[in-house]
Amino acid sequence: MRVDLFDFDLPPESIALRPASPRDSARLLRVAGDAPFEDRIVRDLPSMLRPGDVLVFNDTKVIPAQLEGMRGEARVGATLHKRLGLRQWQAFLRNAKRVRDGDRIDFGAGVTAIAGPRDEDGGVTLRFEGEEPVELLLERAGRMPLPPYIASKRPTDARDRSDYQTMFAREDGAVAAPTAALHFTPELMAALGKAGVQAETLTLHVGAGTFLPVKADDTDDHRMHAEWGRIEQDTADRLNAARARGGRLIAVGTTSLRLLESAADEEGRIHPFADETRIFITPGYRFRAVDGLMTNFHLPKSTLFMLVSALMGCERMQAAYAHAIAQGYRFYSYGDSSLLLP
Repeated sequence: MRVDLFDFDLPPESIALRPASPRDSARLLRVAGDAPFEDRIVRDLPSMLRPGDVLVFNDTKVIPAQLEGMRGEARVGATLHKRLGLRQWQAFLRNAKRVRDGDRIDFGAGVTAIAGPRDEDGGVTLRFEGEEPVELLLERAGRMPLPPYIASKRPTDARDRSDYQTMFAREDGAVAAPTAALHFTPELMAALGKAGVQAETLTLHVGAGTFLPVKADDTDDHRMHAEWGRIEQDTADRLNAARARGGRLIAVGTTSLRLLESAADEEGRIHPFADETRIFITPGYRFRAVDGLMTNFHLPKSTLFMLVSALMGCERMQAAYAHAIAQGYRFYSYGDSSLLLP
């Protein structure tokens, strides 16, 4: 499909630079089949779902994966995006032309790394020196990797350490938050449980590739970056059992959805999974594992807007986004949310 089919005009003032406070006070646009759009808030979610429904969350934890350093006299920026080994990460580099295989980059605070060869995704392998765990080095020298459309408008600060982390964050490894889950609070989870809505978690370590623009003119020519995910056997069993009882599986975030679809067979049964996925979902895709999606509002011509268009239809999502813009919804990682029910 032509990528320009997924374009739309978004006023710059629609981009949220801070999250709603409290988190569950964010607005929520309900898009269900052909029914009229409903303007709600996230706190309404218990009344919008059915007993037996399952919300599926991503428990990945964002690491301070952005580094600023020097290669000799040249300034270099690095965003880690995939772990390769105990001390090795793939990274996207700013000023990458200044860095050659074998160069040493000093990121300050006693953190140094040796650059390796370029990979097929356009990144560079960094091998961190020393014996301290890399996580400790990043805590010392790294910054939270805010999306470029926020970072270009304001500097990262101490608030982002908590704002850009979900209440489910447990497994270190993401360089971008599964932002749909940023709206959840312990109080909201208690209310959902009281309403008979279940919760399950899986892990997909979101990579920096999620921020990269689609440069191809046709979706067939775009290649997704690999991200590592895991679904445990007991989690898969519970999800399959819930669906067999008539419950709906509603992914909280496109990351949860992509991993569920990667782990599902043709009949929609979810299997244990521990591998990389490059799944790219565009209109025409037949969904097998999920019955709905809660997600924030995405960039024009992004792979994520293509995904929601695959779920709900291109015209329907263009209309939903036009409604959201007209009604003043806040967009992107720190913005408002939508509940999409085909």
